[in-house]
Amino acid sequence: MKKKIVCLMMLMACAGCSKQEKLLIGGAGWQQIAIVDKKSGEVEWKHDLASGEECHDVDMNAKGEILYAYRQGVRLIRRNGEVVWDYRARDGEEAYTAGVIDRGRYMIALCGMPARIVELDDRGATLKEIKFNTSTPDIGLQFRRISKTPQHTYLVPLTGKRKISEIGEDGRFMKSILCNGAPNSVCLTDDGHWIVSCGDTRLFAEIDPVTKKTVKTVETASLNWGALQHVSELIRYRNGHTLIANARMDGDDASQPLLFEIDTASRIVWRMPFNPDIRNVTTVHSFYK
Repeated sequence: MKKKIVCLMMLMACAGCSKQEKLLIGGAGWQQIAIVDKKSGEVEWKHDLASGEECHDVDMNAKGEILYAYRQGVRLIRRNGEVVWDYRARDGEEAYTAGVIDRGRYMIALCGMPARIVELDDRGATLKEIKFNTSTPDIGLQFRRISKTPQHTYLVPLTGKRKISEIGEDGRFMKSILCNGAPNSVCLTDDGHWIVSCGDTRLFAEIDPVTKKTVKTVETASLNWGALQHVSELIRYRNGHTLIANARMDGDDASQPLLFEIDTASRIVWRMPFNPDIRNVTTVHSFYK
C-alpha cells in the first residue's frame, strides 16, 4: 500500500512539473489580446478588439475566461469570443483596471469625476461601489491598474500625482507615498512591500509602506544588458524574480524586448522572442497549464 501511495505521489508531482507557464498579454496601441507560451514565445490564442478599443488590463478566472479593460468598459469573454458580461463605462469615464479577486468576484476601476471602484459578481452585477476623488480633472492622468490588498484596501497608482495612495472600503484616503515617476501599476510582495512600475521614468521601485521608504530601485543601469522602456506592469514571482511589461511607446527602441524577466540581482534570465504580430505589451497575467 505504501509503495502505491509513493508511486501515486510521484505521478502527481510529475503531472505538476509538466505544466507550462503561459502569458496573457495586451497593449496600448495594439488591437488584440493574446496568450503566449512563455518557453517558445508562440501565440496560442488571440482575440481581436473592436475599432477604437485599446486593452489596458487583463486577468483570467478559474474557468479560463478572459477579463480585460478596454477603456470604454470591462468585458469577460470565453475563449471562443462569446461575451459573458460587458460592463460599460459611463459618459466621462475610462476603464483601466480589471481584476479577478477572491470568492469568484471581479474588481474594476473607472477614472472619472468621481472615480469609482466596482466589485462585481460572476454575472457582472454590482456588489459594491466605492467613489473617491483623485483631484485630477484630466481623466487620462488619474490612474491605471488598481490592486486590492489582503486587508481589503485598494492601492491606487495616481499617475498624474506621481504617488501611490491606499484607500479604504469607505473611499477615504489612508496614506500616500510619492514615487520616482508616474506609477502605472503596483503589486504586493509576500512581506507586504509595494512593487511600483514607474512608466516613462523607465524604472520600478520596491517600497516599504510602513516606513514609506524606497528599499530598491531597478533601472537600465541595474541590468546586465538591455534597456527599460515604458515600465507598464510587473509580476513578482515567489522566487523573487520579476516579469516586466517593457512597453514600446513613441520613439522607443524597437530592438528591446516587450517582456522580460530578471532575477534578484537584476540579471535578465528570459526575454520574449520577437514576434511581428505582437505590437505592444502594457499588461500581463501569468498562469500555468
